[in-house]
Amino acid sequence: MTVISTDEELLLFVLNSTPVLDGAVRDLLADPAEARSRLRGLGGTGTREELDAVRSARPLLQEVARGDRPADSLAPLLVGVHQAPQLTATRLDWSLIAPPDHRSVARAVLSWAALRESAPGRLRPCANDECRLFLVDRSRSNTARWCSMATCGNRLKARRHYSRMRTEP
Repeated sequence: MTVISTDEELLLFVLNSTPVLDGAVRDLLADPAEARSRLRGLGGTGTREELDAVRSARPLLQEVARGDRPADSLAPLLVGVHQAPQLTATRLDWSLIAPPDHRSVARAVLSWAALRESAPGRLRPCANDECRLFLVDRSRSNTARWCSMATCGNRLKARRHYSRMRTEP
């Protein structure tokens, strides 16, 4: 079983916060109280300013994760962000230093960069063109295509099957 870090959960929450439901894009950050609570649950401050920062960073992060924009487009999101070493008796840890209301955005960008480096090509958009969600492929063969086999995968496989059935004699 793979353990998902809170930063990776935060990244996926931000990337997947505009799902398509019943044919319409829904914004999971539209309800401020719910969104701020979710951000707090993912280690954020839950302030209005943090929510505004996440909302403004979201489209850029989604475009970069889809490959529609270059990675260096994310640089403005990391202004004023750095890491400081913290030496303990047993190890060296790194502490993220960022403006409090931009810390969640910085964590999401750093998580995206870490995934890109440690698991290249594993973070990708769902193969269903009607879906706006992203997935992290943890399969050994790196062949996962859909955000969910139960929804997108099954739907697309059923469409292909019915299409083949109509064209076969």
